[in-house]
Amino acid sequence: MGEGKKNKKDVVFEFNSAIKLEFCGAKITSNAGLLLHRELDETFNFTADLANELADFRTGDNISHKLLPLLRQSIYSRLGGYEDVNDADLLKTDPAMRYIVGGKAEDNFAASSSELGRFETSCLTQQNNLAVLKAISGSWIQKVNCKRNFKKRIKQIIFDIDSSESEVYGKQEGSAYNGHFECNCYHPLFCFNQFGDLEQSMLREGNVHSAHDWQKIIYPIFDRYKNMKNKLPIYLRADAAFGNPEFYEYLENNNAQYVVRFKSNPRLESFIKHLLTRPVGRPSYKPKIIYHDFYYQANSWNKPRRVIAKIEWHWDQLFPRVNYVITNLNWSAKKAVKFYNKRGTAEQWIKEGKNAIRWTKLSCRRFTANEVRLQLFGLAYNLGNFLRTLALPKTIANWTLTTLREKLIKLGAKVIKHARYIRFQMAEFIVTGTTIKKILNNIKRLRLCPG
Repeated sequence: MGEGKKNKKDVVFEFNSAIKLEFCGAKITSNAGLLLHRELDETFNFTADLANELADFRTGDNISHKLLPLLRQSIYSRLGGYEDVNDADLLKTDPAMRYIVGGKAEDNFAASSSELGRFETSCLTQQNNLAVLKAISGSWIQKVNCKRNFKKRIKQIIFDIDSSESEVYGKQEGSAYNGHFECNCYHPLFCFNQFGDLEQSMLREGNVHSAHDWQKIIYPIFDRYKNMKNKLPIYLRADAAFGNPEFYEYLENNNAQYVVRFKSNPRLESFIKHLLTRPVGRPSYKPKIIYHDFYYQANSWNKPRRVIAKIEWHWDQLFPRVNYVITNLNWSAKKAVKFYNKRGTAEQWIKEGKNAIRWTKLSCRRFTANEVRLQLFGLAYNLGNFLRTLALPKTIANWTLTTLREKLIKLGAKVIKHARYIRFQMAEFIVTGTTIKKILNNIKRLRLCPG
């Protein structure tokens, strides 16, 4: 058949009849960048170790996929931006996903949406499996920190704890109206370290307080770090919702340094009354900032604690902006407040989880099933963040997870299968072959690092 003869399967454009479309199905992938994450996964045995700890409650002789391939498909599909289990019906033929999942999927298909849905809502919702999912992020982070410590010594661990909303669109178990967020939602709680790793997350009902059940997150994290051989100084930052004496006392008893925002009250204002008079003269366009620290003891506290007030005078405002933080740091007031202000990075990481991983997509009816989904989203987030912080070359080291998904994960590739190997012919446009090779070389160096 000559080249000029029209193929009935071709789709031809009117504006240029020389352009023809051919649909190759399982021979083309748009998720080739996930292979890099799979290589990092293999270096640390992340998913393999997790699968070994999970119990498979499925029975019968017609099980198509083992637990490990299903687990990988659940995590990597979310990392690729496919937040719905229904997307599995499309992804099961994707060649990149099939080879990432492994097992029977390499020669056939990955799991369908019904099989993946049963795995997540029936198998992973079992109490023991859910406990493993909640704890495994800490094990992953410990492995990664050993490699980080070899490359550049980690001198301290900084935790940022914060809550967020996850909107719901139906009558889902545990959802409720939250007056602060002004929507029906869940109210999950997150704790990050200074590298952006998600140390632990917890799904909560929509109408609970921001600091509700903070112990269920902080206690396991602190216990894990206290049991490490090389104990590091621990610092923690939190907003005003966590300003309660039980929180302070726990941190002090565990030798943690903290900076927590504190709400204003008349007694606090009495300590800075002399600083609330507007300065004489024409104000400059540059804000005038005054720091003042003092010791204060609320009625419910067992001892006085250091309070730092930050007073800002702006040229276009009649009254000053006043903020308070409570801390046990012995740093200067300015340095302590500056350290607290970096807590905003935790809000940025939550936004990345929402935009890149879409972990607010909690659409199951049962609360426990949504709790499993949140943990799977968290594992996908960590896998993406590990690649960003450990393996990216300097030229793209500042990319967000959203940018990585759009420019690296969503690489197109043509798949050619030979007798002995499978060749992925990668598109080279935004991310070049040189960049891909540098990432793989960095992952290879991690494998050689002790830890």
